[in-house]
Amino acid sequence: MSRTIDELVREALSHLEAVHRHLARGSVEDETVADAVSLRIAAMIETLHRGAPDLTDGLFGDEWAVIWGMRNRIAHSYAWVDIETVRATVEEDLPGVEAKLRALSGMSADAEADPEV
Repeated sequence: MSRTIDELVREALSHLEAVHRHLARGSVEDETVADAVSLRIAAMIETLHRGAPDLTDGLFGDEWAVIWGMRNRIAHSYAWVDIETVRATVEEDLPGVEAKLRALSGMSADAEADPEV
């Protein structure tokens, strides 16, 4: 049975929440944190990919090729994933990705952090 777009978006958000938990433990300058963050980013991208082009193209348009390329670098360890690339992804790219996913799911970051909201 295939999963719905909503289920995939929620799963992707759960990976991003794990990224936040990893970052709460330390900076991506720490190799262990960078590895954990990288793997969760790859898992999030894989999850979105299962939604087919309707999901990925609709949310990210031409940026999807770059996002998928990041997943490939992580998954296949092309000459290691540069910590600076991970840092830039976390700081510059993930906030926009998370905002798009939360908008699609109708869930704000505050509501997820505090179910009473």
